[in-house]
This record gives sequence, C-alpha cells and structure tokens, in this order.
Amino acid sequence: MYVYVNGEIVPHEEARLSAFDHGFLYGIGLFETFRTYGGHPFLLDDHLERLNCGLSGLRIDRQFGRAEAVDIIERLLRANGLHDAYVRFNVSAGIGGLGLSVERYLRPTVIVYMKPLPPSAPREGKEGIVLTTRRNSPEGDERLKSHHYLNNIIGKWELGNRPHAEGIFLNHEGAVAEGIVSNIFWVKDGVVYTPALSVGILNGITRQFVIALLEQLHIPVEEGVYPLSHLQEADEVFITNSLQEVVPLHRIGHRVYLGKNGPVTCVLQHHYRYFTDTLWTRNELAERMNR
Repeated sequence: MYVYVNGEIVPHEEARLSAFDHGFLYGIGLFETFRTYGGHPFLLDDHLERLNCGLSGLRIDRQFGRAEAVDIIERLLRANGLHDAYVRFNVSAGIGGLGLSVERYLRPTVIVYMKPLPPSAPREGKEGIVLTTRRNSPEGDERLKSHHYLNNIIGKWELGNRPHAEGIFLNHEGAVAEGIVSNIFWVKDGVVYTPALSVGILNGITRQFVIALLEQLHIPVEEGVYPLSHLQEADEVFITNSLQEVVPLHRIGHRVYLGKNGPVTCVLQHHYRYFTDTLWTRNELAERMNR
C-alpha cells in the first residue's frame, strides 16, 4: 500500500518518522479515521474541524482545509487503486529536542494512511463485553483523538481477538462511557440514551451525526451520566463509529437485546445509509431541521 508523507506519496515500507519527532517521544499528535464511499470521504468537514481544533490546542501550527484534504485522499485512492477505503489522517508534532517544550511546533509530520475496508460487522450485530479496565480521564479538559491510546490498547488486550465483540468501558465512578473504538447508545421506552461528554468520552464524529439524525427524525435523545444498570435495562443497544457505522449489540453478559430487530436501530441504519449515499453533512442536517 501507499501512504502520504509530508507532500509525497510513497510505498508504505519507505515511510519514515524522525526518532526526535515529539509525536514519537511524547505522544504529541492527533489522528482522524474515516472512510470513503465511492471515492468520497464522508463527514470530512466534521473530521477536519475536530482535527484543526485539537491541533490548535496542542500548539501544532498546522490547519487543513477541505480542498487540501480531498487532494491528498484522491491521490492516495488512485495510488492504491481503491474507491471505498479506510483512511487515517495523522498529524505528529514534528522534530524537537529531548525534553518537554513550551514552544509551538512549526513543522509537524503529516502522514495519511489508507487500506481496504475491514469486514463489515455481522448482520445480527456484535456482543458487548463490559471491561474491568476503566476508561481513563482525559489528559486535558476534553478527550482528544490523540496518540495517547494506551487505555484503549489495554482494553483491547482484555477483550482479546474477538472481531464480533466490542469492549465497553465504565469510568472510574462506574458510569457507562464508551466502546474501545466506538460510542454507545441504548433505547428504553422509545428514548435513546448516550453518555455525556462529562463522563470522559471522545465526542465521536459519527456520534454527533447520529444525535443530529435522531433529532431530525424526532426521536427523543438524552445525554447524561448513567450507571451500568441503566444500560442493562434497555430494549436496544447499538454502537457507532466512522468505519462500521451503526452496529447493534445483541447481548451484553446474560442480557439479550433486540439487536438487528430493534426498531430504532433499523431506522437509523436505513437513514444513515441514505446520507452516506447522498453525502450530506451534519450542518446540512441542522439546516434541514431549522426549516
């Protein structure tokens, strides 16, 4: 496969990162993962908005506009012979000296990875596994999609090689947080619930789009701090991420849910697929709601 490194498309085995890059030394860097549909990146503007905001917060002197990002993605798609692809847009702080720095990073390392999409989740959905590993607190005021990914890796070690399962984090207060690579929602008596950002979760781009979609469909949705028992009492549970979209959970422990037959889950899957086909954005959804 080919990757993009600071303006060049190179074979993956030729990609290089300096041993003095502060993304390697101190984990100062951010990434976004998303997918393309027929060559078009879905919700790209939302991903770039989150990335640019995070880069400013990390004192990395780099911003990305849509035109530049699309050009990089299209070049990589051509090089790799792909249309539907997994994309990881990665920005590392760049070269610095040994020791913690208070200066801005003026020359970050930009690497964009691409590969074929992983297999889709099974139609019946996945099993949820409540982890003993707790969701750590964000390093700053909010959780960034940063190179600090050890908590997720520890959760993945606990889950093991189970492609049809997703690990579910609770935070240190015992509140439901999120999946290892997903946000979580559940439905009880027609109301959709999802953890609030104050629990310490990543504000996933697909999470934001699904909340906007629920509002557009006039399905009540509430964000809050919920104990595990609240999730266990649900009728439906589903998880979201940019690669696998909306995936039902059919079981968590001994509790069985509606899974693929959940009416809210089915409605969301249908409408989500419509918007990926038409490439609507979250802002366009909001504008439609306000008409």
